[in-house]
Amino acid sequence: MRRPRGEPGPRAPRPTEGATCAGPGESWSPSPNSMLRVLLSAQTSPARLSGLLLIPPVQPCCLGPSKWADRPLGGGPSAGPVQGLQRLLEQAKSPGELLRWLGQNPTKVRAHHYSVALRRLGQLLGSRPRPPPVEQATLQDLSQLIIRNCPSFDIHTIHVCLHLAVLLGFPSDGPLVCALEQERRLRLPPKPPPPLQPLLRGGQRLEAALSCPRFLRYPRQHLISSLAEARPEELTPHVMVLLAQHLARHRLREPQLLEAIAHFLVVQETQLSSKVVQKLVLPFGRLNYLPLEQQFMPCLERILAREAGVAPLATVNILMSLCQLRCLPFRALHFVFSPGFINYISGTPHALIVRRYLSLLDTAVELELPGYRGPRLPRRQQVPIFPQPLITDRARCKYSHKDIVAEGLRQLLGEEKYRQDLTVPPGYCTDFLLCVGSSGAVLPVRTQDPFLPYPPRSCLHGQAASSPTTRDPAQRVVLVLRERWHFCRDGRVLLGSRALRERHLGLMGYQLLPLPFEELESQRGLPQLKSYLRQKLQALGLRWGPEGG
Repeated sequence: MRRPRGEPGPRAPRPTEGATCAGPGESWSPSPNSMLRVLLSAQTSPARLSGLLLIPPVQPCCLGPSKWADRPLGGGPSAGPVQGLQRLLEQAKSPGELLRWLGQNPTKVRAHHYSVALRRLGQLLGSRPRPPPVEQATLQDLSQLIIRNCPSFDIHTIHVCLHLAVLLGFPSDGPLVCALEQERRLRLPPKPPPPLQPLLRGGQRLEAALSCPRFLRYPRQHLISSLAEARPEELTPHVMVLLAQHLARHRLREPQLLEAIAHFLVVQETQLSSKVVQKLVLPFGRLNYLPLEQQFMPCLERILAREAGVAPLATVNILMSLCQLRCLPFRALHFVFSPGFINYISGTPHALIVRRYLSLLDTAVELELPGYRGPRLPRRQQVPIFPQPLITDRARCKYSHKDIVAEGLRQLLGEEKYRQDLTVPPGYCTDFLLCVGSSGAVLPVRTQDPFLPYPPRSCLHGQAASSPTTRDPAQRVVLVLRERWHFCRDGRVLLGSRALRERHLGLMGYQLLPLPFEELESQRGLPQLKSYLRQKLQALGLRWGPEGG
């Protein structure tokens, strides 16, 4: 008698965990974590099983049409016997019935029917109250059917069958999964062969590497080896300019590479214009590196004498790099401070930047070249050198320690006893400035003149300045933040512009209190930072609060 649809049949014996499914001549048992072992577990709920198979929970009384009924994936007709076979597969009551429908109707079976059969197999194994038994021969025959016919599957059907086979626990190295995976790879579009890379020599390799936007600061040995392998004729000005710009941009103070640039400049002196030389000299000033090449400075002096009147901006740029190295040639200074040169650059588009550079050069002459007796920049032509924080500090302000140091000073000293970002003559921006009395007491800034006289009077060099407001000999202390990006990449040598700023502030009479980034980064929170600042200030003999006045 036929059982009504939806009525559970007699309970079948629970399949053992040792049940196997494999191809001919090999045994297989589900792995401990395989889907099939989970599916065969009596304690597993149908909702969990169906969720693992990415299908909706199966109701025991009714098996609705699957998503495959709407569109045959294998490319067969959508009506008639083919669709009827799909309904029979979707309504099969056991794995044996699935196999029977597939084996008895070879002319009606299409590729997508095998994915429907695998999906129905997963539903049967997750049915309630107890899944039907799984026989080794049934799964083996179903596996062989799919293996035999998978060459006719389209790529979508292969993906679906592969996905379901893995979920059902068929081993990844078994015949079914291997056959489906092989068919999937065969249907992938062939990869185009990689383009043949031309054999690059040392100079070409160096230029190609430096021109690549992904090539940053790390492969230093690649740069050095490429440079060592290059023949002299391969090291063109363009290649060496790329190398110089790369070192300057990434703050790489690599002596081997810098010495190679210096040697190239000396050897190619007569072939280089000042516009190229300014780019080659840039990393030496920025990285605060004076090369060992003995002809480096004499070579630059000859180039400046030859090219100074041809490219004014390039001439000043070269002198700026040499200023950072404290190697200013007097003859070039005579030329750039001459009335003819100053009048010439006043009518050019870059007049303001040149005047700013000339103002810095004039400051360097004032502070560092007491023996210079040539022309100077007229007072009416002078402009503030750096009237605001440098571009790198503004770009990295969110990484700076300035805000937390300002808060520490505010809580420690009070807002009236320090000034932040104050620009002092001749145009250097200070991080934090304190006015200190002769007794060491930190004084309110509003009662003092925070600026020391510039040009400094010779009698005040190295001595405390006198405050015209209180007539109390006052000392100006500048707290200097030394952030990580103020150093070359190795973290030990200050960049040329930073070293120049600190050197000039010290020569003008300001007492510098450096705050290195290593020490600032080691402070955990504001309380530790306040303790750190207190120790730093007390080490200079400074006093504040009720006992400090």
